[in-house]
This record gives sequence, structure tokens and C-alpha cells, in this order.
Amino acid sequence: MNKPLHALIFAVAAVSACSSSSAQYHDQPLVANVETGMSKDQVVQIGGKPAAESDRTVVPGTCYDYMLTKAANRQPYSVSFDGAGKVDKTAFMTCAEWSNAQHKARLPSMGGSSGSGY
Repeated sequence: MNKPLHALIFAVAAVSACSSSSAQYHDQPLVANVETGMSKDQVVQIGGKPAAESDRTVVPGTCYDYMLTKAANRQPYSVSFDGAGKVDKTAFMTCAEWSNAQHKARLPSMGGSSGSGY
């Protein structure tokens, strides 16, 4: 498969997973109240101490892993911070999953004659 098709498949899978998760967890404080530009302290005040904190590997910054719980269901949720310590992304996936997706998106196409890569 070529790179654009991989990106499309990933995007469709992410959107479908996020839409069902966002509907189920929309009332969780982290989902409902964390906004782009907030500081790490503000996020911790809203969601408590993260389960894990890691350095981002593609773009400088850090990432907090949380586990949302509702009834018997558990859902990973990450809050990612830029180099200045401000929220720049939230996602219904772990920090490692998000980092892996970023790495794959930046890899040049292997073979074929389409595209020039990044």
C-alpha cells in the first residue's frame, strides 16, 4: 500500500474510535475541561496526577497518560504538551500510540514512484 492510503486508513480508524470514546467519556473532567494552551499545573488540577509522564520523541515536549474509567470500561487518554509546557493535543490513545503514529507519518515512502516523502 502507498503512504496516502495508510494515512487514510489510520485517520478513519482514529476518527471512528474517537467519536465513540468522546461520546462515552464527554463528561469526564479531562475530556470536558482540558483545552489547548493550558499549563501542566492546570491539567493536573483538572485530572489529577497522570498515570505516566513521558518525553515526546518526534516534536519536543512531554505527554501525560491517563486512564479514563466509566462503569466497567477503561479508555486510555493522553494530554500532550509543547516545548513551553502548554497543551497542544489531547487524544483517546496512549502517549506511546500517539508517538508511534507521528513517527509513521514522518517516514518517507518506501518504494513506488509516488510522492517525495517529507
